[in-house]
This record gives sequence, structure tokens and C-alpha cells, in this order.
Amino acid sequence: MTTDSSNDLIASLENPFATKDEQEFRVPGQIDSEPGLYEKALKHGWELQQRPYEASGVKNTQRQHQKHRMTVWERIECLADDEPTVLFQNWGPNLDGASLVTALIQVNGRDVAIYGHDFTVRAGSMDATNGKKLARLFELAAKRKIPLVGMNDSAGAYIPAGVGGLDGYADAFTALRKISGVVPSIMCMFGFNAGGGSYLPRQGSFLIQPDNTFFGLTGPGVVKSVLGEDVTPEELGGPGVHSQTGVTDFVVPDEVAALRKVRELLNYLPANNGELAPHQQSSDPMTRKTWDIDILLKKAFNSPTGFNTPFDITILIQQLCDHGDFLEVQPERARNTITALGRMGGNVIGFVANNSAVASGQIDIDAAYKNARFIRFCNLYNIPIIFLEDTTGFLPGREQESRGIVQAGRAMLDAIVDLRTPRFLVLIRNAFGGAYASYNNYPTGADFVVALPTTRVAVMGPAGVEYVYKDELKKIRGAVKGKIAEETAAQQAANLPEDEARAMAEELVGGWVKAQEQLLAQRYEQELMNPDEALSLGSISQIVMPSDLRQVLAEHMDFCLRHYEPSPLQSVQREFH
Repeated sequence: MTTDSSNDLIASLENPFATKDEQEFRVPGQIDSEPGLYEKALKHGWELQQRPYEASGVKNTQRQHQKHRMTVWERIECLADDEPTVLFQNWGPNLDGASLVTALIQVNGRDVAIYGHDFTVRAGSMDATNGKKLARLFELAAKRKIPLVGMNDSAGAYIPAGVGGLDGYADAFTALRKISGVVPSIMCMFGFNAGGGSYLPRQGSFLIQPDNTFFGLTGPGVVKSVLGEDVTPEELGGPGVHSQTGVTDFVVPDEVAALRKVRELLNYLPANNGELAPHQQSSDPMTRKTWDIDILLKKAFNSPTGFNTPFDITILIQQLCDHGDFLEVQPERARNTITALGRMGGNVIGFVANNSAVASGQIDIDAAYKNARFIRFCNLYNIPIIFLEDTTGFLPGREQESRGIVQAGRAMLDAIVDLRTPRFLVLIRNAFGGAYASYNNYPTGADFVVALPTTRVAVMGPAGVEYVYKDELKKIRGAVKGKIAEETAAQQAANLPEDEARAMAEELVGGWVKAQEQLLAQRYEQELMNPDEALSLGSISQIVMPSDLRQVLAEHMDFCLRHYEPSPLQSVQREFH
């Protein structure tokens, strides 16, 4: 054991008294002979093979472990079913290409292309050789139509390499962009990444970030020197920041959890854009009754707040999915909408659902972009979607308008209109105005639209009373002055002083006005805020009882998928997305 200081102990596994055995290269059954040039060449080749695994040494490996990080080889071992097939074992005189590992592995029996920065060698930095390695790996993934996984742990471009480091990133950026939409990619952010080390992984389909990690265009030191601001890595580019903006899709506690999330996510993804996601046989029958949906809605709508009672839509998603298992995407962002992957009858399904438990399920800018991105991904990779609608509309207000909610809402609507996979709409409760018009109904291309008996479809919510019964309300409010005068006189006749008589009259007439307005509100709900008109016009195919919802959706989806031919997206590239 050696020490750099009295406090830093560096472990060593080498026995100083052991004798080193020479590597021998023998063919089984051969006659003993003195090694020659051939054996010398084999020995040199074997040393080159071992160099990537032994380069870090015990000291650098221990330093990595002290930061609670694994080495790249440990990460690969944690993720892969078996030993990896390492590609491009280049190792130049200036460690060119040495700080990046590219390989083919199997995950849950499926072929996967993988890369990982080796932070123990030159801080995992990028040079021109690394960029070419990455570009070749990305091209291989697209050619063989297999998913890609990236394990990012890099200090960025290798400064002594000069422009070569920037060229390396440019090669990688370009190659990764070209395979986007061809094969899905999952990126893990480990350690402290900056600059190109942030741009590259965010090009992937999904990004997973453990706690106590950082990535950003610049680090806190640059921010301090340029802007004079003191900011911590967590405040600048930690998971708490990126999970709210949508840059990070999943936040996990540590590296092992991140790699397990990769395995979980791959179970829901197809290998490429020309096939369906993997089907899994399920012992959960499609005919299972969803009584828990019945219980939830009964308790909610029979409560004192009635049909205005919020509830968590994830309970419905859980009831619809096989064995209640689903994977929520961007679970910490815009909780007023839920995007998730699950299975029904063994088929992978995407879910997009308004969540009334948060902000009445109203669609704001973050929710619209969250939905749009998820819908576009499902469209590219042949994943059908079930929309669960329960929203009072788009969130109004100056703040939303000034940030461009019109553009965000348009992005969501465009994604829905362009959707080619089987897609259903379930009306749970509220479906008002533009939110209904832009949320996967028959005019925007839905394959199947059903409604629960609790559905309230209308141009406007309860505020619509003011427009539909404008004359009645005008008459009621116009009569207030006269009724107060009549009631005041009646109270004075009952020997009440004038002031008290008027106060009593105003209170009684106010109660009468509220009662009349309540009657009109009930009339509005009975006549307009219900599924009757939508059903009669064919905007809804059928009314479904909550306990039958899984069976109806699963059987129709199974039918649609039997007649759906998965293929790469062939439609025109639209101007906005």
C-alpha cells in the first residue's frame, strides 16, 4: 500500500514478493519449442488487447470509486447479459481513442450497440479518433437496426488535441442525428459533463440522470468568470433542474439504478422503426373487470364537490395495464399531464392523459411540449397511443401567452394530426373547447373514441351558462332592484327598522339569485355538458362502463395492431415540430 499523503491511501492488489508469470502462447498438443518471432508478435497483440482494461490502474480506479462512480467496464458488466464484443480497440501514441469504449452487448437477450467514456483515461475526453469511433458505432446500429445505449462521463473535448476534439464531436453529432428516428437511443449521464458532452447525449431518445451528477453547456467556474454569479453544479445542471425543463427524462438515485432503468425501458422499445415493440405474453386477461376505476370515480363524484373533484389519472392507467405495470416518462415535469408506456394484452401502448389532480389537468406550455415529444416518438417507432381526456382546456393568462402557449399547443396538435399508429381517445370527464378539438378526436384522425357515462363534452365549461342562458340571466339580474324594494317594504311592514329591513331584503334576494343561477347551471349540465349530443353526432362511438374499460380498449387495440403494418415513417416532413 502506498500513499500520496497521510490522508489518501491508495490500495494495491499486487504482491511485491510474487513472481510474474510470462504469458505463453501454445497450441494444444504441440511439441515444446523455443519461442520465436511468431510468439513475440502474439505477445504484443495480447498486450494490445489487454491495454484498455488495464490502462486506468488501481489508483485511477480507486479515485473513480471514491466519487461513487463505476468504471466504464463495471458499467458494461452491470448492463450486459454476457461479455461484450469490444469494437475499435485503437490506442494511439497520444492515447488517441483510448478514452472511449464502443461495443456490442446483449440486454435481455437483445442486441444493443453501446458506448461509454472511460473517465480513468484522460478524463474520458473527446478527440478526432473518438468522434470517428462513435460515428462508426452509430452507423453500425442503424445498419443492423439495433438500439443504442450511451454511458456519458466526459470532461468534454481534449484541449491538447486542438480542433481535432471539436471535429470529433461534430462527427458524432452528425452521425447520431442521422440515425434519429431509425433506431431508439438511451443515454445515461454519469459524473460531470460539459460542452459537447451535454449536446451529444441530449440527441438521444431518452436521457437518464442519477443524483449528484452535472451536465451543462458550461460549468459553474465559467459562469462565475463570465457573469460573476456563484452557482453550484446542482443549481446549474443537476437533475432537479433538467427534470423540470424536459432535458432529463428520468431521475434515478445512482448509477446502478440508471442501468436498471435502461433495461426496463428497452423492454418497451422496438429495435428499430420498422417493427413493433416486443410483445410479451401476459397472464392478466384482457377481459379483466376494472372495478377499481368504478370505485375511484364513485368516491370522487359522490363527494361534496361532485364532478369538480380532482383525482389521479395514473390510477386509471394502472388499472388498464397488464398487472398494473407501466413506465412513466418525464414523471417530474408537468404533472398536469401524464405520458407513459405500458402493455395491454401483451402489446406495448403509449398513454397520454390529462391529470386533474394537478391544476385541473389544464394544458400549459410544458404539458403541451411534453405531450408533443412523446407522441412524436411513438409515431416514429410504431407504438399505438391511448389518450385519456379530462381537462377544462388550455391554461389562460398573460404569462402563458407571453411564453408562446399558442406555439406549444400547435406543436402538440401537429404531433397528434401526424400520428399514424393506432390511436384511441377515452373521454373520462371534462372535454371543453379547443382542448377537445385538438386532442385526438375523430376529425384529427382517431381510430376509436369512447366515453364514460361521466363525460361532459361542451364548447365551454360551467362558464358557458353566461352565454347560453344570457337572456334568462339578464332577466333574473334585472329583477333584483325591484325585488329588494318589495322585500324591504315587506320587512318594514313586519316592524323592522329601515336599515335592518334593507339588509334582510338584500340577503334574501341574493339567495334567490344564487338559487336561480344554480338551476340554470344544472340545466346547462343536463342539456349540454354530457355525452348525449356527441354520441348522437357520431363524435363518440360508444358509452363504456368504467368496469369494462380495459376489455373494450384491449380488444379493439388487439384488432387494430393485427392489421397494422409497422414501417419507417414515410410522410412529408412538416415545417414545424
